[in-house]
Amino acid sequence: MKKQTVLIADDDKSILWLLERFFSEKGLITLQAEDGLEAEALLSGKKPDIAIIDINMPGKDGLQILKEAAEHSPETSFIIMTAESTMDNTVEAMKLGAFDYISKPFDLDELEIIIERALGDRAMRKKLKRLSSRLDESLAETTVFVGKSRAVQEVFKTVGRLAASAVDVMVLGESGTGKELMARILHASSPRKDGPFIAVNAASVPAGLLESELFGHEKGAFTGALEARPGKFGLADGGAIFLDEVGDMSLDLQARLLRVIQEREFYRVGGSTPVRVDVRIIAATNHDMEAMVRDKKFREDLWFRLGGMTITMPPLRKRKSDIESLAEHFLLRFCEEFRCGPRTFSPGAVEALRRYRWPGNVRELENVIRRAVLLSSTVEILPCDLNITSGERRGDSLENIIATRLKPFVEKTDMKGRQDIYDLIIPFMERPLLRLVLEKTGGNQLRAAEVLGINRNTLRKKIRLLGIDKKGGKG
Repeated sequence: MKKQTVLIADDDKSILWLLERFFSEKGLITLQAEDGLEAEALLSGKKPDIAIIDINMPGKDGLQILKEAAEHSPETSFIIMTAESTMDNTVEAMKLGAFDYISKPFDLDELEIIIERALGDRAMRKKLKRLSSRLDESLAETTVFVGKSRAVQEVFKTVGRLAASAVDVMVLGESGTGKELMARILHASSPRKDGPFIAVNAASVPAGLLESELFGHEKGAFTGALEARPGKFGLADGGAIFLDEVGDMSLDLQARLLRVIQEREFYRVGGSTPVRVDVRIIAATNHDMEAMVRDKKFREDLWFRLGGMTITMPPLRKRKSDIESLAEHFLLRFCEEFRCGPRTFSPGAVEALRRYRWPGNVRELENVIRRAVLLSSTVEILPCDLNITSGERRGDSLENIIATRLKPFVEKTDMKGRQDIYDLIIPFMERPLLRLVLEKTGGNQLRAAEVLGINRNTLRKKIRLLGIDKKGGKG
């Protein structure tokens, strides 16, 4: 892996010597400049990852360099330092695109944290640049099915075997697994691909209107029938009709559907002349069809005609290797749709996506990513943006674990006259958190305070009050 390069520009030789030694010990390559013109030349020629620039230097000052850096050093992260820390300088430096600002004399531990953040930010910007370049790809096409898992490959094999024929097909699977999308892929792969693909959701159309919706009606067939309509089967002539949730059809409509399958003709509502159609029927359901046949809720003869050729869509929990690629697919699509700029997932978010069981399957994943893109306040999607629990059960969430432990205490406590419950409980919540973070940072209080998002003095005070060892153990 290429070593990271840091440019140090300062007319104070002692600062150059100190920082060169410090960064060398950290495994970074250092470049040095004693004036602004030399710094500018190194920026343009060497393209360092990070540049630490003093404001007041001979030749050209740091703010001038920063102002012109967008043209010749757009990917360098700049840290401005000065012995004259003023509000104007700070505001101007940040407006010009500085990553951070540090005043002399500075704490090397603090500078190290800033450098680590800058390197992380640089890596993130590179990743976002790659993602941004992919936004131009068409990811929202209706015949794109994302997945390389073995379960999905088996589905593709079945589609490949059935695509060339005109045989009717039943697509089985839980809600949200992509049954309609796979039906569209089957149609787009068939010789009928230039014909229409007409989709009807039997569960979303009122039972009294579904017959007319499917087969059409003649003028005057019923109140409100002011003109003749061909119906979905008529519109699908020469192509395919997709009957979603076919298991929700009434038994009477099932009988009419059986006739269409057998004869390839039907009568419009109120009509006396048969209408012949050349149409492929692709039906779908999330029901257990064999159980429905046993319970007399679905005609056995219709099931035999539709269920002879089946495609079974796997639930998302059985194709976990596809979750990350699906999430990336939806992320790119919604970033483009909402014009919010490129986003990426944090490692924690990826882990949360992998661990969740996805009872709503791909449709639920799509909705989760849509919401996260709309509501996230940063370019990095965090676990909290996903609003899902990482465990298999909602009871496994941290919030519910804490609530379970607190419930006996609250229930057994006499609330009459008490005004100290908050002060009693919060230390028990803070103490383990601070101890774990201090252990993780090797007792480095500055780093721990940075991670916690609190002031170092606040952390020191809490360590003392809560009796925590400075390295994270119990006091």
